[in-house]
Amino acid sequence: MESILGVIFHSVGGFASGSFYIPYNRVKSWAWESAWIVGGVVSWLLVPYLAAYLTIPDFMTIIKTTDQGVIFWTFLMGLLWGIGGLTFGLAMRYLGMSLGMSIALSLCSTFGSLLPAVYRDVFTNDVEGTFSYMISHTGGQVVLLGILVCLGGIMVCGKAGMMKERELTEEQKTETIKEFNLTKGLIVATISGMMSACFNFGIEAGKAMAETAVAKGCNPLFQNNVIFVVVLWGGFVTNFVWCMYLNTRNKTFGDYLNSKAPLKKNYAFAAVAGTTWFLQFFFYGMGESKLGNGASSWILHMATIILTSNCWGIVLGEWKGVSKSIFRTILTGIGIILLSVIIVGIGNSL
Repeated sequence: MESILGVIFHSVGGFASGSFYIPYNRVKSWAWESAWIVGGVVSWLLVPYLAAYLTIPDFMTIIKTTDQGVIFWTFLMGLLWGIGGLTFGLAMRYLGMSLGMSIALSLCSTFGSLLPAVYRDVFTNDVEGTFSYMISHTGGQVVLLGILVCLGGIMVCGKAGMMKERELTEEQKTETIKEFNLTKGLIVATISGMMSACFNFGIEAGKAMAETAVAKGCNPLFQNNVIFVVVLWGGFVTNFVWCMYLNTRNKTFGDYLNSKAPLKKNYAFAAVAGTTWFLQFFFYGMGESKLGNGASSWILHMATIILTSNCWGIVLGEWKGVSKSIFRTILTGIGIILLSVIIVGIGNSL
């Protein structure tokens, strides 16, 4: 039952992450950086604080009394993850939801799911949750099989994107993705995938805070909310600095008070996007409390995001005008990823 709940929580979080960018498309007459940082204030500062306040008694005292080394590494991982989050937004901008998320999350899933297990093998005395433990036990072997299947599905989705790039004209490609640029998109998606894995490392680094929260009577289901506060402080710093730079370079500071823009709607849609974005990690934390912060949790999270984003990409017409063979390819990739989720779920229950 615990494993089933874990899969459900990760699926809800993945759906939230795969859907969060849609409200940004409703923001009008603002530069990308303006909408991104307004949503970021909500997702990285306001909502995490509120979630921790509602679920963890006296969470700020836990943060203040935690060893400074733990806080430093947790914040640093958030700072590095912020680069991944920033370039993730750019990947959506240049590639669209389907292709952008598939490429970025293929790398993110690999780094984020396996490196913590390798780290435990090399730098800790842990027995369970290590890479050697996984490869020597049936459940871990099945999880690793699921990861390989997931990566195969992601590669198929990426192939569909490349086929689309070769087949459609420039006008067709920009009809649904206004700033479509394959070269820029591949660069930022690759950076995003590698750096986004640092969020998982941040959870590992801040585990002492979660343990303290549980010791103080916090429901274990919400223990990671205190970690998210510190990780997202780091993510906010990275994104704030970059967006302020873009506001300065592009002379877009006026966006925030531009009377010609639908300001109420813009702030509302950016806030909805930011809140939806945070829900991915709120539910990830709940799933992680059931399955552990190992490869199974991370790959389930990534796989459901990819499934959701590709489904939204189809609904929003990002594959409009492609041949039947390309459409079959993207559907095959989605099917393979769904299979991987089932395999990982089975492996985690063994």
